[in-house]
Amino acid sequence: MKVTIVGPGKVGMVLAYTLVLRGVAREVVLVGSNRDKAEGEAIDLMHAQAFQQVPVKVRAGDIDDAADSEVVAVCASVPMLPGFFDRNVLAHDNAELMKKMLPRIAEVAPQCKLVLVTNPVDVITWQALQLTGFPRERVMGTGTLVDSIRFRELLSAMIEIHPDDLRAYILGEHGEHQFPAMSVAQAGGEKIDDSPERRALCERAKHLGIEVFRKKGNTCYAIGQSAAYIIEAILLDEKRTVPLSVLVDGYLGVKDVCLSLPVVVGKRGIERFLQPDLNEVEAEQFREAAKAVRAVIDSLE
Repeated sequence: MKVTIVGPGKVGMVLAYTLVLRGVAREVVLVGSNRDKAEGEAIDLMHAQAFQQVPVKVRAGDIDDAADSEVVAVCASVPMLPGFFDRNVLAHDNAELMKKMLPRIAEVAPQCKLVLVTNPVDVITWQALQLTGFPRERVMGTGTLVDSIRFRELLSAMIEIHPDDLRAYILGEHGEHQFPAMSVAQAGGEKIDDSPERRALCERAKHLGIEVFRKKGNTCYAIGQSAAYIIEAILLDEKRTVPLSVLVDGYLGVKDVCLSLPVVVGKRGIERFLQPDLNEVEAEQFREAAKAVRAVIDSLE
């Protein structure tokens, strides 16, 4: 089981380290613009994996070395400049970056599952579909997975139920137009009642990533773990239900844009696209998110 990580920066290396610790991949290839750094990271990680019971081969390479990868994770990005906290400011430059690498990835690893981490992730996931020609089952962005986990942590403290036992999702855009799907939130078969206080937790969760970025200059652990979570579900065929950025094809009247919805992830990539029964307010929030993401896509075209 081979995984290629394009962009072995802070997020990419948290992802690589997590895959080594969990022993779910047998080979990890690090592809970066700075080959010396990628090789240094690979050597360091090989020394770390020697402490693990399950051996994992880690090496540096270029995009051609992604051949035969089961999963290719794209973490590469231009840097976010100090003082900018809108992911969409990265859209143009990261879109140009994707044009240089994604067609080649599709050529050398035509059967891989593509996991996009690069921001703005909804826009980049849509672009990846256009550049690779892959079916929507094999292209997914990390989307609101991290946002949903943050929301569950906050909600858990409020209602005193372990976050693992909460079925509560943040949907829509990984950005300003995300929203909590409270109409379908539940724990143990019991509905989690909607309230202004609980919706306020979504606003808090929405800004936590920016808060971390403002304080330490990056976010890496939670997003790296989220990518590892997705990849593990693919490699081990776990059939996990997670909110990911995927191509929406008619749900609530939305088409040709990528937004986060619950999907079932397994060996084939996205095994099922779920359609939660949102109330009308949430449905309109989903449509507004689609308009916002579509506007960024149109600005690139």
